Amino acid sequence: MQGRRTRKAFDISDTLITTDREPFRLALPTGGRLIGLDVGTKTIGLALCDAQWTIASAAHTIARGKFSRDKATLVDFMRAQQVEGIVIGLPLNLDGSESPRSQASRSFARNLADLGLPILLWDERWSTQAVTRMMIDADTSRARRDALVDKLAASYILQGAIDALTAG
Repeated sequence: MQGRRTRKAFDISDTLITTDREPFRLALPTGGRLIGLDVGTKTIGLALCDAQWTIASAAHTIARGKFSRDKATLVDFMRAQQVEGIVIGLPLNLDGSESPRSQASRSFARNLADLGLPILLWDERWSTQAVTRMMIDADTSRARRDALVDKLAASYILQGAIDALTAG
């Protein structure tokens, strides 16, 4: 039939999941809004950056439940924000080796591969400690710190990634 388009079936193996910033940057040659994720066992912190990759901002925290529900919430948020790429914090040991939580982050990334967006796994060492220290220095109450830490850590992770992506 003329005029009928055939769509290639999407293969999740076509989705870029990398720890290398260069292939990620090449996958998004015109930039585009990125989402940063700090994936924990109880919550997922979300942050967004502008399409020019200049500044990351804390956005939201998702309380973890069943993965299907978490993913649906995340997908709805990403669609509403017109996200083009994903940065996921990769928890490494202090010596740079992978930790058991690293495998959980890699698994989370693989489970998002069917979205067809490039995924960058970014070293998140010290992110939670850095934002916690910043909030303590700002005299933020413990309850307020607990409410903010995950999305601020996601922002810290995303800012580190976009700084590296835009560096000469």
